[in-house]
Amino acid sequence: MKRSEETRSMIVLSASQCADMEGALRKEWLETNGIGGYASSTIVECNTRRYHGLLVSNLPERGGRFVLLSTLEDSLILGEKEHFLTTHRYPDLFFPGDRSTLAAFTLDLQPRFTYRIGGVEIRKELLLLHGEDTLLIRYVIDGLRESARLKIRPFIAYRNIHELTFENDNLRRDEEAFEKGKITAPYYDMPALFVDIEGPGSMCSEPHWYLDFEYGEEERRGFPCREDLFTPGCLDVGPVAGDPLIICFSTLKKGRGLNEAWENEILRRKKELNSSPEEPMKDPSGVLRRSARHFITGTAGNRTSIIAGYHWFYEWGRDSLISLPGLTFHAGRIAEGVEILSGIAGLCRNGRVANTISEAKGDSSFNSVDATLWFFWCVQELMSVTGDLGLVRDRFWTVLCDMLTAYAVGGEHMKVMDNGLLDVGDASTQLTWMDATVGGIPVTPRHGCPVEINALWYNALCMMRGLALQYGMEIPGIDIERLCGKVKRSIQELFWIPSERYLADVWLPGEKRRDGSIRPNQIFAVSLPHSALDPEQRRAVVKIVTERLLTPCGLRTLDPADPRYCGEYRGGPEERDRAYHQGTVWPWLLGHYGEALLSVSDDHDTVRNTLMPVLQYLEEHLLHAGLGHISEVFDGEPPHRPGGCIAQAWSTAEVIRLTALLNKRGVLRHFGRNTDG
Repeated sequence: MKRSEETRSMIVLSASQCADMEGALRKEWLETNGIGGYASSTIVECNTRRYHGLLVSNLPERGGRFVLLSTLEDSLILGEKEHFLTTHRYPDLFFPGDRSTLAAFTLDLQPRFTYRIGGVEIRKELLLLHGEDTLLIRYVIDGLRESARLKIRPFIAYRNIHELTFENDNLRRDEEAFEKGKITAPYYDMPALFVDIEGPGSMCSEPHWYLDFEYGEEERRGFPCREDLFTPGCLDVGPVAGDPLIICFSTLKKGRGLNEAWENEILRRKKELNSSPEEPMKDPSGVLRRSARHFITGTAGNRTSIIAGYHWFYEWGRDSLISLPGLTFHAGRIAEGVEILSGIAGLCRNGRVANTISEAKGDSSFNSVDATLWFFWCVQELMSVTGDLGLVRDRFWTVLCDMLTAYAVGGEHMKVMDNGLLDVGDASTQLTWMDATVGGIPVTPRHGCPVEINALWYNALCMMRGLALQYGMEIPGIDIERLCGKVKRSIQELFWIPSERYLADVWLPGEKRRDGSIRPNQIFAVSLPHSALDPEQRRAVVKIVTERLLTPCGLRTLDPADPRYCGEYRGGPEERDRAYHQGTVWPWLLGHYGEALLSVSDDHDTVRNTLMPVLQYLEEHLLHAGLGHISEVFDGEPPHRPGGCIAQAWSTAEVIRLTALLNKRGVLRHFGRNTDG
């Protein structure tokens, strides 16, 4: 029998995996609501990050995401004995203990926790409603032979995701409000939290601070790791039987009808998952396709956008444009991708795409020189999937011309040199994707002429030259044919190191020398649709990147033989920032590496043998860290421990795009677990 998409994409963790507390605390789940909010924790419901929470709302007017409802303490009372479900960590101890009653964790359309207490089975499911800050929690209890009740104690934080809260006298307590189903907004200018129950139950006001919740991941990351949380009281639900019980926490007053709201959201997700995209991505497991949907959100201005990563990233121009083809075009979401691309175009200023994009008007940062150049590549990807030159002419030709003119004229942080190359920044700036700083000083100084910036520049020039011919149009003020020739010659003469047969990372015009660091940035000079290199040079670049930088989970950011190489991404903020682009592995680079490999090899066996171990490694990774997602980074050295964000947009996007490319070439049949047995 053919399984449905939601069954095929199911992730199931066994009782033994749940019982391993150390391992369980490293497995995190993520729910999103389509407007920038989320719910997330570990599979044993023990928060290990300040970013974890059951209702984390995106409040643009307040400056970002806020943890409203942090966690619950829920328990089943059988006779005279109370059995706790969730786990909390305090200094030197777990409560109720380091052995959970969790028997299984399932992630399909929503996270589901199965607890077993003797012969009683409790199924608990969490669901965020799309387009609003509403959390539904459903309990189904089977095997009861005596009277039972559920006791649910909510803990609220009401603070920015980057902060922690502590016991204080500023919190407003309104005991009557909780009894009526509303937690009065505990702080001024913050939304209220409404509580509703679908089923028998009552709310009892018991306001109290619980102290010293401990977050192990924050401690490992070198940040403060203890927090106080406030509970307004308890929900006493029961007597319970086999019928579902639904508890609702929301910034909206929902009233009854929670069962209907639950069923409607489940139906919406099934339709979304099973819908036939315009050009289906061959992803039988559905895991990557589901991951992709978490990053596409609406904004307060009704603009569809891409969140760079969970839990702490927002919308970034560079990340959005690198992610967009994989999340939309190659996943069959053409119209959605065009809408997002048009929205980004509408936010341009003086022909430049913002690097960080804020929903607050005029509050965006333009400290990037490559975000705009990735826009050209996005349009190329759109054309490669649809072949629709008319769409590009009607929707994007004018903005593309504005962008190209802005770069040709130059301006803040950049200029076109006489040799045609882009010269960007100075010793104090970090304008490329390798942008980490420590104490305000760039860790990887890349001012001058970075190789990928000029590869992108050459690609944009060649693309516009071709479109101008196709459309019979001109680009005023630019001798594009002459400029293309100059850039091509300069890349070959100034970046190519003949004795070592690879491309330098940066040409420093002021010092007339190369930075010969072996980094993955040179791969873009091969992978982009227009390359300035000859065939032998392209093959040589792919060879050295394969030999020095390729790992099972992505490309290292620096050759391990380099004395500056950092093989582990861990420690405090400064230590991690020093390693961020000095050896740490980034999976998003796999898309361009795979495309470069395909461009220099017609031997499918070679491509398959190189990439299959990588895809298999990432397939297994979907069962660790952020469940169903690909992490932001990995250690440069085995066992390549994941780090950074548990779910990163361009990591997922570029693996989707690579999979689509390999399927199109007939190299691989699919990427994903074969769950059909």
